[in-house]
Amino acid sequence: MKVHTKETQEKLTPRVALEILKEGNARFIKNLKAQRDLLAQVNDTRDGQWPFATILSCIDSRTSAELIFDQGLGDIFSVRIAGNIVNTDIIGSMEFACKVAGSKLIVVLGHTNCGAVKGACDHVEMGNLTELLSKLQPAVYQEKESKENRNSKNKTFVENVALINVKRSAEQIIERSYILEQMLERGEIGVVGAMYDVQTGVVTFCEDVQYINDEQNPEFSISDFRS
Repeated sequence: MKVHTKETQEKLTPRVALEILKEGNARFIKNLKAQRDLLAQVNDTRDGQWPFATILSCIDSRTSAELIFDQGLGDIFSVRIAGNIVNTDIIGSMEFACKVAGSKLIVVLGHTNCGAVKGACDHVEMGNLTELLSKLQPAVYQEKESKENRNSKNKTFVENVALINVKRSAEQIIERSYILEQMLERGEIGVVGAMYDVQTGVVTFCEDVQYINDEQNPEFSISDFRS
C-alpha cells in the first residue's frame, strides 16, 4: 500500500478520502489486511506527514481508528477522548490537521456499548469525569424515543444517545470553528459521522451526518491509492 505524499494528499477530495476509509473497514471485517512495510513507512514519513483524514473517536480500547480502517503510518490524525466529545483543544487540533497539515476529511466516530455514554445516561459524577460527562448530557436529554428506563440498562436508549452525540459533535465542530466552516464551504474538507459496532467490527457512516461539498471534482480517484 502506498504511503501518502504531499502531492497525492493535495489531489484528494473529501469524498475520495471517505471511500478510502470505507474500503479499509471492508478489509478489516474480512480480515484482509493491506500489505504494508511499516518500517519502510517510518522511513518514508521521517521528513513529513500527509494524513488524508482526521478521526475523532473514543478512548475505548476496541476502537483504534488505524486498525478498524486498516490504515498505515502517516495516514490519519487520530484524536481520542472518552465519549468522542468536542472541546476547544480538540477543535484547535482539527484546525491544525486540516488547515496546516492538509487533512481532507473529519470523521466523528462513536461506537456501540460506550462506557462514557452509559455514564452520562446514569448521570454519573466522579472527580474530573463529571465535567466530561456533562458534555454528553445534551444528547441524553435530546433522546425522546425512550419513555421509560432512561438509563444504561436500556440498550436502545444508550445507542440512541451515542448516535445523537455523534451528530451533535459533528455540528459543533462546524459551528465552533470559522476556519473549518470556511474550508467546508469551499469543498476543501468534509465532516461526517459514523458508528462502530464493537461486536462485528463494522463502521456505519450516518447518512444524515455527511457534510461534503462535491463541487470540486478533480481528475483523481480512489484507484490511485490501490496498489
